[in-house]
Amino acid sequence: MRILNQVNEKWSERLAAAVPDVEVTDVPQEGPLPEGLSGDVLFTWGFDNTVDVARQSGVPWVHFAGTGVDCQPIESLAALGCTITCSRGVSGVPIAEFVMAAILAMEKRLPEVWVDEPADRWGAEFRLGELTGKVVGLVGMGGIGTEVARRALAFDMEVVAARASGAASPVEGVRVTALDDVLATADHLVLAVPLTDATAGMIGVEALERVKPGVHLVNVSRGGLVDQEALLAAVDDGRVAMATLDTVTPEPLPDGHPFYAHPRIRVSPHISWSSPHANRRILAFFVDNLERFRDGRTLRGVVGEGGY
Repeated sequence: MRILNQVNEKWSERLAAAVPDVEVTDVPQEGPLPEGLSGDVLFTWGFDNTVDVARQSGVPWVHFAGTGVDCQPIESLAALGCTITCSRGVSGVPIAEFVMAAILAMEKRLPEVWVDEPADRWGAEFRLGELTGKVVGLVGMGGIGTEVARRALAFDMEVVAARASGAASPVEGVRVTALDDVLATADHLVLAVPLTDATAGMIGVEALERVKPGVHLVNVSRGGLVDQEALLAAVDDGRVAMATLDTVTPEPLPDGHPFYAHPRIRVSPHISWSSPHANRRILAFFVDNLERFRDGRTLRGVVGEGGY
């Protein structure tokens, strides 16, 4: 079995060590491709020539090491007959921890409560919130939503979720309901869905008119889910108390964008996925899929399947 690795040499070393009976061949990320290229799977982040590699090599399967595939040439690869998978769910734990950190920061008013000199009224200056009894509204219940739900429930929060599939929650104690219900009840609204034609701009003027007043919006998915002009207006008029945005559009936002200086909008540079265990989890996911592929079993993370 041959893996075509389009990431980097480090990944060739990892793959060879994890699956020593598999041949790993590096392929270029740009420029001309070697003659006679062939393989069973293309392991890639997605590059300008990824479709050319798949076409020339005839691989039946392409695996994207990342989770989001909205910027990938899915239709072109599908037209070649390729099965397409991604590492869905591998970032669920670090992103869920980031979400809980954002929720705690909002309720406990961090970092504004830190002091660097004696306060005039020690212990009485701030009025802080708490998580117990608050409602986390999840838009999406895939790998990220599942991990957020588990942690929110541990804080004695109520969790409601909107799922495109309408399927029951994989986490006991989570109520699956309509999106409008989630918008109307959430104290902390967490976006955890992929960017598709159906979800693009889903948090726009109409959705923001239906949110619970004073909601905290947390976006750890894709900036394109949110109408950013509508969000800015909703923050300014108080419907949205705070927005924590780990992803925006475009990335990065241009210099001088109003989100940067807004006191109730917090922007981070798309790093909620970051973890010292990221590569290990990606490798474990891919190796498991390799075993499934060789055994003729169903692959995990097939793009276009599974819903959220």
